[in-house]
Amino acid sequence: MFWTILGLTAGFICISSFIPQMLKGYRTKKLDDLSYLLMSFMGSGMFLWILYGIHIGSIPVILTNVMGVCCNVLLLIMKFIYSK
Repeated sequence: MFWTILGLTAGFICISSFIPQMLKGYRTKKLDDLSYLLMSFMGSGMFLWILYGIHIGSIPVILTNVMGVCCNVLLLIMKFIYSK
């Protein structure tokens, strides 16, 4: 149980790193410095972590990476919309 809580805490701390960028992008409507390539690699890596988490049956790995992919997709959508 301790390791599950530790894993979830670590994952949520990492996922929270997306929040400042999303808020700044929403406020300024500018995400020009955000790289499509970086976000694509991050999203792909997180998707692979989801598959690995499913394989080993780890809820913290699955849950936090699903949230990470969602944040990543949201940022990509924001960048696309605000780039117009």
